[in-house]
Amino acid sequence: MQDRKVDVAVIGGGTAGMVAYRQARKHTDQVVLIEAEQFGTTCARVGCMPSKLLIAASDIAHAASHAQRFGIQAGPVQVDGRAVLQRVRRHRDRFVGGVLDSVGKIPAEDRILGRARFVDRQTLRVGDDLTLRAGRTVIATGSRTNVLPFLTDAGSRLVTSDDIFDWTELPGSVVIFGPGVIGLELGQALSRLGVRVRMFGVGGLVGPIQDPEIRAVALQTFQREFPLDPDSKVHEIRETEHGVQITFDDADGDEATETFDYLLAATGRRPNIDGLGLENTDLELDDQGMPVFDPYTAQCGDSPIFIAGDVNNHLPLLHEAADEGRIAGANAGRWPDVRTGLRRTPLTVVFTDPQIASCGRTIQQTDEHCRGCFAVGSLDFRNQGRSRVMGKSRGLLRVYAEHGTGLFMGAEMLGPAAEHIAHLLAWSAQSRLTVGDMLDMPFYHPVIEEGLRTALQDLAGKLQLGPDRPADCMDCGPGG
Repeated sequence: MQDRKVDVAVIGGGTAGMVAYRQARKHTDQVVLIEAEQFGTTCARVGCMPSKLLIAASDIAHAASHAQRFGIQAGPVQVDGRAVLQRVRRHRDRFVGGVLDSVGKIPAEDRILGRARFVDRQTLRVGDDLTLRAGRTVIATGSRTNVLPFLTDAGSRLVTSDDIFDWTELPGSVVIFGPGVIGLELGQALSRLGVRVRMFGVGGLVGPIQDPEIRAVALQTFQREFPLDPDSKVHEIRETEHGVQITFDDADGDEATETFDYLLAATGRRPNIDGLGLENTDLELDDQGMPVFDPYTAQCGDSPIFIAGDVNNHLPLLHEAADEGRIAGANAGRWPDVRTGLRRTPLTVVFTDPQIASCGRTIQQTDEHCRGCFAVGSLDFRNQGRSRVMGKSRGLLRVYAEHGTGLFMGAEMLGPAAEHIAHLLAWSAQSRLTVGDMLDMPFYHPVIEEGLRTALQDLAGKLQLGPDRPADCMDCGPGG
């Protein structure tokens, strides 16, 4: 049994872990990075990047099949599933290779491959032959796909988002459980690539959308492309020799049965917290067995243990994982000088078509923060000029602000260019701009962002901050 002593041990070689390692190294050379299975990030291997590659292919297929509306005759669209998936894997492997190159720059003596477990607050057992005495520890073990027990009845036909990027052929049909971010992105992409898709959910949720008016528009929009029941009643899941058979109540409440090639479980991810031996640390744990921590310092209680990234189940997004790794690593390296770190305005984007985005406070959080004294401005993209020109005039934007101060609180939207508009709005929220400040900014013509101005003008009117927007706002340009 080897015995080694370090100042900081980082458990987990993903985004949060690698950032934490680098931050800790700014304060001490005695840092190790421990990975249980393989170095690399969820984003590069099975998350953000391969899914966007699949979506990019589906967007091209969809645009080609709808070219006639612009007077363009493209002919019948033929999807070569094998070629699509080859491209996905090829570029996925390049992204993973880039991450591994970064890992390779970490000194070999600082990289440890093996599963770590706490013996006590400052002692780790790694594998069967290493005892690591660490002054401070950063937990950055990430997350894994979460398969609900009843879905296992699909047997060999059950797949997760980790599996599909290794497919060599597109299947003929897929039933998806979970209309969250992963389910919506992959479901729409597969559907546009010619796969028959049906999607089931519970509780009425559609993606991460919190605003009920936007949720209703999103549901109608996606249901035009594939059957989506966000509050389904499924009676039976059964593997057969022909695939996986689903018995469920259809839109009319009648019992129906369909068979699919695969069942995709898109029912979220679960933090990799089990097996770490947290019970040996005396940390305070919540009802889910998660350490109670301060999101501004990443510190677990008053201990020398910090937690960052998807494992804390707080904001499972890459940019948040990087920020948390930065905070946790710096504090572990500086210990006992623990400082609060920068937490940015919440920003979320779902890469469906139309895209879904949110930033700042949700409508519920705005209501609570403002004690009901807030207003909502909106824009229906059906009448937005540039969106109509592009053939993408679908969706709804809703912006929230506080009465009295006029401070911008947050926004949610379903619509074109949401990934770009959401950044503008997140920057506005983080800069604590008022609606008036935002309307003083330049808006070019004709751009989709003019729709944001329209929503802000609607919001300003409801806040009684200025004159109502005239119906024929010529300074906005036609369709502004």
